[in-house]
Amino acid sequence: MAFFLNKTTIFSHLRSQSQGKTENLLSQPTRGFHIEPGAREKALLAEDPSLKRFKSHKKGVRRIKRIGDVLTIVVVAGCCYEIYVKAVMREEARKQAGERV
Repeated sequence: MAFFLNKTTIFSHLRSQSQGKTENLLSQPTRGFHIEPGAREKALLAEDPSLKRFKSHKKGVRRIKRIGDVLTIVVVAGCCYEIYVKAVMREEARKQAGERV
């Protein structure tokens, strides 16, 4: 019995320690919002004109994404339909086999 009491005390101790760590992590932000970004960070966040042609928000890319999404939905619907048809055919075959016997 002492073994079980000792084991539960260890578990409760570990549980309380892990909860304390998570609370500390959540309460302390990794970077304060009041700190202004440095020069290097501003340079990294600035828009680069040489990369402008590689942006993916153009209409063509958006259209291709939409076509891909539609094709994915069509393929999934087709697979579901095939599974349904096979299940119905199998059920009809079982009924016909049951009537013959």
